[in-house]
This record gives sequence, C-alpha cells and structure tokens, in this order.
Amino acid sequence: MFDIRAAAEGVLDDVIQDRRALHRCPEVGFATPDTAAYVGRALDGMGIVWRPCGGAIPQETIDLYERGGYGHYEETTGIVATIGSGSPCILLRADMDALPMDEETGLPFSSERAGAMHACGHDAHTAMLLGAARILKEHEAELPGTVKLMFQPGEEMGMGSALMMRDGLLENPRVDAAFALHVMPDKPLGQVFYAPGASTSSMDCWTITVRGRGGHSSQPQLTIDPNMIATQIYTQLNLLFTREADPSKMVTFSIGALAGGTLTNIIPDEAVLQANMRTLSTPDRNHLLARVPEMAECIARAWRGTCDIDLIEMPTTENDPQFLPEAIEFIGGVLGEDAVHRCEPMAGSEDFSYVSQAVPSAFVQLGAGAPGWAPVHNSKMVLDESALACGVAAHVAVALGWLRRHAGDPDPKE
Repeated sequence: MFDIRAAAEGVLDDVIQDRRALHRCPEVGFATPDTAAYVGRALDGMGIVWRPCGGAIPQETIDLYERGGYGHYEETTGIVATIGSGSPCILLRADMDALPMDEETGLPFSSERAGAMHACGHDAHTAMLLGAARILKEHEAELPGTVKLMFQPGEEMGMGSALMMRDGLLENPRVDAAFALHVMPDKPLGQVFYAPGASTSSMDCWTITVRGRGGHSSQPQLTIDPNMIATQIYTQLNLLFTREADPSKMVTFSIGALAGGTLTNIIPDEAVLQANMRTLSTPDRNHLLARVPEMAECIARAWRGTCDIDLIEMPTTENDPQFLPEAIEFIGGVLGEDAVHRCEPMAGSEDFSYVSQAVPSAFVQLGAGAPGWAPVHNSKMVLDESALACGVAAHVAVALGWLRRHAGDPDPKE
C-alpha cells in the first residue's frame, strides 16, 4: 500500500494550478463548456477514458427553469470517466458550476467574468478530483474494480446530477457506492465533518403564478385582484407550516419573491410568488409537497382567480449507514482519526442527493479555512489551498479502501 497522504501532497502544486485556472473562468448553470473542456484535456493528458454525460435537456425542464427565472439552457455538459475495470465500482463526484455574483476577494486569480464567481468552492472540488485521478491512474493496476469520476455542472441549479443520471451516469459499469465532499471555508483547516442519515436538507422551490382580471382601482368589483390573492396565499402558506409540520423536525419555508403590478391605480392581471422549503424530514416533506399546491389553488379559486404552479425539487442527501462508517474509517486512516468529527446536518441543500437516493453514498464536509472566515456563497469567500491535499487524499483513500474491502463481494450493495 503506497503512502496516500504523501502522494496527495505530491500533486498539490498541480491541484492548486488547476483550481486557480478554473477560478478565473467561472461558468454558471447547466452548460459549463469551458470548464468541461479543461477537465477533458486534463483527463486526456493522464490517459483516462471519458465521455460527455448529460447532453440535451428535456424540453419540459428547459421551460420549467426558464419560467423560474434561471435562464435558458438546452444542454448540460457533464463528464464521466473511468479508471480500472470491472466490479465493484465506486463513484467520486466533483461539481463544476459557479454562482451568478461578482467576486470581491482581490485574489490575483480572481474571476475574469463579470457576474460569475466560484463562491461555493466547486473549482476546488474539480481540481481535487483531478488530483485524485492522477494518483489513481498511476496505481490503476492495483485497483480491484472501477473508480468512476463524475464532473457535474448544474449543482447550483438543483438538477445537474439528475440529468447526468438520466444519461446513464450510474451504468456501464453499474455504480455500487458514491462519495462526495464539499469544502467549507468557515470550518477548521483539514478537518472532516459528517452527519449520519440525512446530511443535507431537501430543497423544493415553487413558482406560483396567480391569474386574475386587471382593471382600474376605482372599480375593484369589475376585477379579480391577483395581488390580493397572492397576499392571501403568502399568509396562509406561512401558517400551514406552523400547523402541519412536526415542530420537532427542521422545516423552513420562505417566500423570497412576490411581484405584481406597475402602478398604484392599476390592478394587474397576474402576480407571482416564489417560495422555498427545506427540511430533513421526508414524511413532512411528502405531506407539504401535496399541501402547498392544494392550498394555493383553493385560495385562488375562492377569490375567482386561478393559479399555475411550477415545482423544482431536490431530495435530502442520505448518508448510507453501512458505507458512511467505512468512508470515515478510510479518511481517518490517512488524515488521522482526530481529524474526523460528527456534526449536525447541513441546513443547506446539495444535488448529490439524487445520487444518494439511488446508490449507497457518503457526503462529508472538508474544513478549508477557520471559523469566522467568509462562508460559501459570499463574494469575499477564500480558501486555504493547503486543504486541497486533504481532499485529494480523502478521495483516494475512500476509493482504494472501499474497492479492496468489497472486491469479490457478489453484491457490494448488500
């Protein structure tokens, strides 16, 4: 067995170079062609076989995201690569997309694209997985199975992994386990954190378009006021969560956008609400997914209006009770047992969740700074790049350790 930690330190300069190159050229959404091309060239240079994964987005998904204000996307530019061959197969995930915000870090390798920034660390995730790929390819002859590499766009869109799964991500060879990590600049450097069970919340986003009949404010009896209906929906949906969600569970609900009308004396034809729900409780989620549209439609009908409802949904990320302890064991073996800590689930969401619902998975957080540093999704977010070697080591340790333990297992999922 080679020294994984030393190998990770040995590729750190390359990982930092990759991370900085990607940080300069962030891309937002499902289509990240420049980033995918960079990854493809890097994999070619290592002699790793890969293919595009994702492809054309279904028309209903295009329309759904466009109506929700996310922009127009026709394709997703994921990449899937393999090292080794045969069964069992473990997948390692990195996300590639950035956030639609301007950078304010002052770094010498700051974003060169206005309105886009790698403020969630996906540049680091991609670079760390490329670093792990270098090591795993060098030791390919020692792999008793397959390591599948997943480079995904559209994580911030909440459906990038699902679109890659639709294009056969988990097949040929069939994936038996999956691992992902996420850098956290406001957690201690080089420390790894995990939550058993639901490790991130679900996220469900509704766009509710209320349709009425516009007119002059002096003759409200001739109108059907969508603004009034929208405010009733706003109030009643907020009350819903105080009466029909388990108070011992984490459930949050917010209406972050409410728009309708142009002038004080004009009642408009329509109003739009955009709502967001997060929870760690699957039973509460399932109940409320049915109740929110039911209540909105009934309120609209009560005031003679109608409403159209779009839903973009993402489940919880589930840490598998058998695989997670193994992953933590392997990570502790290279970073030290005192570097691995149990934590509370993230209130935020992660679209690795789709993978975790399909195969046994483990998702952990990697400290890449210190408490008090700017968190992810902040325009001033920076990372301590020495943490990237820890991420590379974690990927390699989990992949090698799991394959060796399950080699010859007739069904590693059991």
